[in-house]
Amino acid sequence: MATAGKVIKCKAAVAWEAGKPLSIEEVEVAPPQAMEVRVKILFTALCHTDVYFWEAKGQTPVFPRIFGHEAGGIVESVGEGVTEVAPGDHVLPVFTGECKECPHCKSAESNMCDLLRINTDRGVMISDGKSRFSIGGKPIYHFVGTSTFSEYTVLHVGCLAKINPEAPLDKVCVLSCGISTGLGASINVAKPPKGSTVAIFGLGAVGLAAAEGARIAGASRIIGIDLNANRFEEARKFGCTEFVNPKDHSKPVQEVLAEMTNGGVDRSIECTGNINAMIQAFECVHDGWGVAVLVGVPHNDAEFKTHPMNFLNERTLKGTFFGNFKPRTDLPNVVEMYMKKELEVEKFITHSVPFSEINKAFDLMAKGEGIRCIIRMEN
Repeated sequence: MATAGKVIKCKAAVAWEAGKPLSIEEVEVAPPQAMEVRVKILFTALCHTDVYFWEAKGQTPVFPRIFGHEAGGIVESVGEGVTEVAPGDHVLPVFTGECKECPHCKSAESNMCDLLRINTDRGVMISDGKSRFSIGGKPIYHFVGTSTFSEYTVLHVGCLAKINPEAPLDKVCVLSCGISTGLGASINVAKPPKGSTVAIFGLGAVGLAAAEGARIAGASRIIGIDLNANRFEEARKFGCTEFVNPKDHSKPVQEVLAEMTNGGVDRSIECTGNINAMIQAFECVHDGWGVAVLVGVPHNDAEFKTHPMNFLNERTLKGTFFGNFKPRTDLPNVVEMYMKKELEVEKFITHSVPFSEINKAFDLMAKGEGIRCIIRMEN
């Protein structure tokens, strides 16, 4: 492309400070260096993780910054040494990577790459410790190695999944984070047997994706647990067959679920990050074979407390990161699940706004409206 090797001027939504509306600015995006790729972003979505770090209430504030990590785009140019993708390829940026060389990448059991594992505090590229974004010569920082709230962005090649060019980017862009996290927690980690009973704690995007995974796996009962009863009707579309609102009961949720299921559910998947929900998700599984999977990220000072007998009675507790999917190896297959109509993605997308109105997506999330809002980079 004519822009290869040159600085590109484009629009980006810049967060100048914590919690303040994003500002559409003209930024300069430097060419990709060795093992880096510059991507033209066509569609991006807002995920709760963006909002969490934009609010910066509990972590290191890194500003000015370009957020965004759930997206789809097309490769514009590649840096030295990049052979896996070429200009014109359709790609999904991913907040965690796969170098394919480290012990984690070489292990069939892990997706927690040593080199490219998520780092929320780092605002620069790993090769030279510099940002590829600037305004008037001053750096604008990256976010989780993706920064997709920009018309062009630069990523390490290991954080890009090359996908089927026939797949509609305005749909499959949501597979690059939350939907895959919940789906993988079900099909890769919990692995509910056909006809089993599954409890899903938290019916946001990740929880609904976990329910969808349980539906695909053939679970016969999928029980949604949420404090917001307004989510229950929507959750039926994702396979939930019944619901429990903890506020409706005087006894602990794990006891309610045990009574509903003759001793406990076969599998549970916790998608809230609330430490009490995590304990409940473990204690509600059946002895002998029950498996609980933790997906939500807890507060730093949270402690998981349960009686050791719960383990000795043959209950299993597991954790997962990004649904145990390896970004480059596995995401293209998740896209193919969508293309074969095994996985429905459209029902996760409830809103769409042009890039100029990106702050509307933040407003929708603050009100708890909808599941995923797509941000169209080109009107």
